[in-house]
Amino acid sequence: MPQPERLPGTPQFRIKLPKGGEAHGHLLAEFGGNGTHKFLLEEGSTVASEAWPGLGEHARRTRAALRADGGLVDVSADRWRAARDIECNSSSAAAALVYGYDASGPESWRTAEGHPLADYLSTGWRAPRKAWLVRGSNVSGHNLVRQLWLPEGFVSLAGAHLPPLEETDPTKSALRRFVEDGYEGAASYNQKRGLVDELHAFLTQMRVGDTVAAISDGVLHIGSVTGEAVQTASQGGLSNLRRTVAWQADSHAYEELPEEVQQKLSVQHDVVDLTGVLDALDGLTEQAEHTAPATSGERPAAERPAPRELSLPDITGALAADLLVHDPSWLDEMRELLLDERQLVLYGPPGTGKTYLAMKLAEYFGGGPEQVKIVQFHPSYAYEDFFEGFRPVEDPETREVAFRLTAGPLRELADLASREGNRHIPHFLIIDEINRANLAKVFGELYFLLEYRTRSVRLTYSGDDFALPPNLFVIGTMNTADRSIALVDAAMRRRFAFVELSPRTEPTAGLLARWLKREGRDLEPARLLDALNARIDVTDFAIGPSYLMKPGVYRDGGLERAWRTKILPLLEEHHYGEGLDVAARYGLDSLRGQP
Repeated sequence: MPQPERLPGTPQFRIKLPKGGEAHGHLLAEFGGNGTHKFLLEEGSTVASEAWPGLGEHARRTRAALRADGGLVDVSADRWRAARDIECNSSSAAAALVYGYDASGPESWRTAEGHPLADYLSTGWRAPRKAWLVRGSNVSGHNLVRQLWLPEGFVSLAGAHLPPLEETDPTKSALRRFVEDGYEGAASYNQKRGLVDELHAFLTQMRVGDTVAAISDGVLHIGSVTGEAVQTASQGGLSNLRRTVAWQADSHAYEELPEEVQQKLSVQHDVVDLTGVLDALDGLTEQAEHTAPATSGERPAAERPAPRELSLPDITGALAADLLVHDPSWLDEMRELLLDERQLVLYGPPGTGKTYLAMKLAEYFGGGPEQVKIVQFHPSYAYEDFFEGFRPVEDPETREVAFRLTAGPLRELADLASREGNRHIPHFLIIDEINRANLAKVFGELYFLLEYRTRSVRLTYSGDDFALPPNLFVIGTMNTADRSIALVDAAMRRRFAFVELSPRTEPTAGLLARWLKREGRDLEPARLLDALNARIDVTDFAIGPSYLMKPGVYRDGGLERAWRTKILPLLEEHHYGEGLDVAARYGLDSLRGQP
């Protein structure tokens, strides 16, 4: 009897059972009754003997027949062994046979490297219409959205190092081979893995009729895909893979987008699946169709020379006014510190706006939220969370846990900042509550790179030679009421510039009064806050103005409620064990009645 033909270009696949043992097999060229490739479960494979309640009747009958004719024989009380090769109607049928419950074959069967069988199949079912973000505002220093996509009606990926693609819808496994060969030495493992996913989404997942979005100059452009993917030569190899798009005339300011759309747009990949917010994107489209024609906010399509040297934008009066900074020279100093040091920490008591100011400065200097990533440290945070490490990943079907090398937020942002053509664009990592973690444990060998930006080190897990790109800036925030700045080690002090935000000094001093004036409110809360801080003897426990810069404070009884539930508890902790009547000393009645 002739042996069934294996599907060309596919490897052996495996399933590791939770209670021990392994099944193995391969895809067949012949199609089964459900339109997918048949699967050969190989002799010697381990099979779970227990049949779970959710197992389908056909699979139950198959298992019983194989037991009866000797195809499955006993190994132990809970395991059988395949005594011969067993041909199954599909990979899912083979997975159900092995597990004893219904399971997805394309996800359950894995290669020795951990890649799912799905990567070796043509795309199956997908949603009738999907939405995608494709980034093109900075491709090797060129704003393709403005220069090419909008005026010429298409969207593109670079794909400069790919060979001619013969398949219309290449599988992920085929793309992985092309990327491994074409980008060898030109991209890190994390960049190559991300590139495979982006190419697969653009070439195979994206379809005619899908919604596509792009960001340029602070506005979102929305269109509809009208053509299949084509591969062509382009100037500089910047747009070799293209799909035609019908772009809408109207665009949408980033700051005015719905919150759920902004969250999706913050994902830092060149192709991002936006299907989860498709309804919100459709809502923007309908809103634009029902409003009077207006300028789209597009910049002229003529090519503008991109600055090649790394720089930060100058401080403007508009920025100082927006941040309510009384003295713009303070913002100038922040800019100079970042250019000189690349790392700084904003420290001070609670409520002084450290995180808010860090985000605003990072978005202003970086040119928008796309170049900003924020993380928050905590006592259990480690190097593996922050940079890279082997992280446990659970299989949803088998509950089996495997460890895979995974990039953390700093590695992801560093890879983004170091892409070709990106090195003159500032990228910012904000570390909130930086003093809550064991910094030596979190940074590891990266401490060296924070001080020596022109050097590289060999990484602990991946073994890559890695250097922090010069256009990656770090802004940390530190709450001095939680942990004194005096406890920060010398290595941290040497590598970061420390800037104090105190209610008693600029730019925080007088901030509440300036905000109240801008909002047209009475200045009494600012006077009360100044009086309160004058009575607090320890600077680290002074109260910042942000507690009183919320709408709820100015509803009926809001000021008293905020004072009682937000401010006085902080001072109770400060004076714990002293027997002091905190309400009598720091309460509103006491402050209002002082001479």
